[in-house]
Amino acid sequence: MKPSKYNITIDNEDGYVVYNTLNDRLMLCTPETMALLEGYRDRMDDCERVHPSLYRYLKEKSFIVPDDLDETKKLLERFLQEDEDETYSSLTVNPTLNCNLACWYCYEEHLAGSDMTSETRRAVERLIERVISNGKTREFNLGFFGGEPLMNWQVVKDLVAYCRSREKETGKNFRFTLTTNGMLIDDDVIDFCNKEMSNVVLSLDGRKEVHDRLRVDYAGRGSYDTIVPKFQKLVQARGGKNYYIRGTYTHANTDFTNDIFHMADLGFTELSMEPVVSPPGEPWALTEEDLPVLFDQYEILAKEMLQREEEGRPFTFYH
Repeated sequence: MKPSKYNITIDNEDGYVVYNTLNDRLMLCTPETMALLEGYRDRMDDCERVHPSLYRYLKEKSFIVPDDLDETKKLLERFLQEDEDETYSSLTVNPTLNCNLACWYCYEEHLAGSDMTSETRRAVERLIERVISNGKTREFNLGFFGGEPLMNWQVVKDLVAYCRSREKETGKNFRFTLTTNGMLIDDDVIDFCNKEMSNVVLSLDGRKEVHDRLRVDYAGRGSYDTIVPKFQKLVQARGGKNYYIRGTYTHANTDFTNDIFHMADLGFTELSMEPVVSPPGEPWALTEEDLPVLFDQYEILAKEMLQREEEGRPFTFYH
């Protein structure tokens, strides 16, 4: 079956840029990775042998690459053309694919040495120029993801400074979002986020025993005790606004409302809890048998939210 959506590749002196239309992300890739992406359907055995994590990701996420390279070129030309009818309003940047945690359910391949350099940063700046030049949208959203973006913090600050320098001339209003596991949060990060970040997404799975089961460092140590005080300090410094806690529930905590209530009791009022995305058979994967329990959890959540609202201690839940 011919896919209805495509990824678009841009070949430049800094490597390849892949635009994934499924999640609206632009990613810088090495030629080796691009070779696997472009021909993975015909070379799945090679892909599995050379890059097993990429192989699993491709299978799970249905990463789409056009069969017809001529069609790719046409789509690329359409993406790059100066078309006043096209509007682009967001871009997600991975300053690094490296991470200081080894969460069991993570779908990313954490690659040492994958930090965005000054050269690749300039490639992103050119993409920003391209995007803002052919869109009518005045507000532009730039998200910093990863990996763990705080592991390449200077690049985050450099890109924010670059965008700020272009606001007046381009008439754009840049909004920045940072997603972090919290391990490297310090006063500099807090001050910068309060000044520049419109939103900060903080990763916490709830109760200590739940969080520390799967969100561990490379020595297998849980991260709860390290990050919770940092999150509380950051949220307090932001006046309790423009952030949210983002958790993941798995087969190990199908009673995830208890994790939501725990985070609310810690003082966090902007909460999100999402189901894990995982291949079947993993210990943390949700199962068919979990569904009745999960359905009940949402009923429990709704009733508790109403109760806390009446008691004057409400929280917001995003899904």
